[in-house]
Amino acid sequence: MKSTFFSVQKKSSAYFKNTFSDSMYHIFLFNGNGKIVVDFIEYNFIGKTVFFTSPFQNIQILSENKIEIEVLNFHGDFYCIEFHKKEVACNGLLFNNIYLFPHFSLTDEVYQEISDYFLKIKEVNHNEDFSGSVLQSYLQLILAISSREKNKLLPDKEIIKDEFNELKSFQNLVEEHFLLEKSLSFYADLLHVTSNTLSKKIKSKFNKTPSQIIQERVILEAKKQIHLTRKSIKEIAVELNFNDEFHFSKYFKKYVGISPTQFRKETGISIVADLYK
Repeated sequence: MKSTFFSVQKKSSAYFKNTFSDSMYHIFLFNGNGKIVVDFIEYNFIGKTVFFTSPFQNIQILSENKIEIEVLNFHGDFYCIEFHKKEVACNGLLFNNIYLFPHFSLTDEVYQEISDYFLKIKEVNHNEDFSGSVLQSYLQLILAISSREKNKLLPDKEIIKDEFNELKSFQNLVEEHFLLEKSLSFYADLLHVTSNTLSKKIKSKFNKTPSQIIQERVILEAKKQIHLTRKSIKEIAVELNFNDEFHFSKYFKKYVGISPTQFRKETGISIVADLYK
C-alpha cells in the first residue's frame, strides 16, 4: 500500500492560511478559533472541533489566532468508506451529506482520544509487516468514535426542527426532483413560499442558499456515479439529465475544479463497483 495514500500532519501557528483541493478524504482536528471554507461555504469553529471533507472539495482554512491543527488524509484506495459502511457508518454521516454540517465540537476527553490515535498512526512504521492493517484499524476506530459522537447530536436523524416546517420538506423535494429540476423557483412554488423567503430560511439553517444545495446534490450524485460505478461519463451525463457529455463536464468542472474524467483518474473506481453486479 502506498504511504502517500495515508498520512497525518500536525501544525501550530499564530496565523494560518491554507487552500487546497485533492483526491484525499480529510479528518481535521482543530484546537482554537478560525474559519474553514468548503466549496465556498463558510463555517466557523471554536475550541476543540473535528471536521470532515471528501475528495476534491475546495478547502480553505483561515485563522488569525493561535491554532493547533492535526489532519489525517486517506485515499479511497487505502480505506473504502462505502465498503466499510456497516462497521463505521461514516458515509452520509461524517462524509458526503449536504444537509448536515461537516463539523462538530468535541469534549476534551473525545478530542484527546482521537488525537492519541493520530499519534499512534504517526508512530507506525510503514515498512513493517501488517502496517497497512494496523493503520486501517486505527482509522476505523477514529471513524467509529466520530460517528458515535455525531450520532448523539442527531437522535432523530433529521434536520433540526423549528417553526419553519418547510425545511424537511425542502430536503425531501430536492432528493425527489434534483435530477430534473435545478431552479430555485420550482421548489419555492411547491412549498408555496417566495424564492426570497425560501432562500432566507434555508440560509439561516444550512449556512448556504437553496441553489447551492441543489448544485451540491447534483455534484454529489455525479461524484458517486463516477467513483462507485463503471458507467461512462456520457452515460452519467444522461442519467443526470444533461443535454450532452460536454455540458455535464463543463458543469462539473465549474464546481469541482477538474473534469469528470480527471476526477475518476484521481479517485479511482471504488471496489464496490464490482461487488454488487
